[in-house]
Amino acid sequence: MKVYVGITDMDWYRTLAAQPEVREVNFWKPGGEGGFKALLPGEPFLFKTKWDHNKIVGGGYFQGYARLPLSQAWDFFGIGNGVSNLQELTALVSKYRDVRIAPGDDPTIGCILLNEVRFFPENQQIVAPADFAKNIVSGKTYEVGKAEIDPAIDLALQQLVIQVDGRPGASDIAHVSGPVFGNPILVKPRLGQGAFKALVHGAYRDRCSVTGHKIRPTLQAAHILPVGKGGEHRIDNGLLLRSDVHTMFDRGYIGVDPSYKLHVSRRLRDEFGNGDEFYERAGSVIALPEREVDKPNTEFLTWHMDEVFLAG
Repeated sequence: MKVYVGITDMDWYRTLAAQPEVREVNFWKPGGEGGFKALLPGEPFLFKTKWDHNKIVGGGYFQGYARLPLSQAWDFFGIGNGVSNLQELTALVSKYRDVRIAPGDDPTIGCILLNEVRFFPENQQIVAPADFAKNIVSGKTYEVGKAEIDPAIDLALQQLVIQVDGRPGASDIAHVSGPVFGNPILVKPRLGQGAFKALVHGAYRDRCSVTGHKIRPTLQAAHILPVGKGGEHRIDNGLLLRSDVHTMFDRGYIGVDPSYKLHVSRRLRDEFGNGDEFYERAGSVIALPEREVDKPNTEFLTWHMDEVFLAG
């Protein structure tokens, strides 16, 4: 297992530490280039403040990485971006970019998505490891299990586990194989609502899986098995749909079978006298994510066809 220690500033820390109800955060990067490959989903991400404070002040668990327009990062995570409003986020991102953001622009930023975030009380903050050099700009990765871990990292991990799970130490956590991402890891990775939206958008390349529509503000991450019915925020429990298509899917006027073929209820025409756009697509395979693990779960699709789709 790996642990990443990311550098943050005191303003980001203070804003979020004052919001204990916020458990899902966006540890954003001002540029949208590259990515974040230091961790697998479910591995811990710790927050270290800049010098001269230089302490580990909290952490959370990595959910994934996404590239989002600035406005969408605010829509999905709100104060979880570490600021109070979109204007503050825009100003702060602009401060760290080579070219300032012009009025009306909506640039893409990198989003490291974290869940189950906790911030440590002041008397439990931990002085950063001695090998964390001053010239490190973004963060540093530590390996757990292959060598003796730095005592500061070990203590921070135990403190994070206690705050998240209420357990006395990391040794009490069972290794589980989560159905979302597969590999045995320290905690079962559970996506928050914001990460669900961001990662479903990314998996479907910002296109409606039924119509191919690609106007971002009208696209929505739809649950196949609703959370209220026992569904989870999982990529394989999501479809990216145009807003009106989302409504029709939720109300059963359209469905997707386990072979990913589109079904259109005859009640769409009977009740509303239209729907030609969808009848023309009936029987065709919807657009799917590239990764097999991200494709819609066939059990969830079967549930929707049996319980929601208006077959009559």
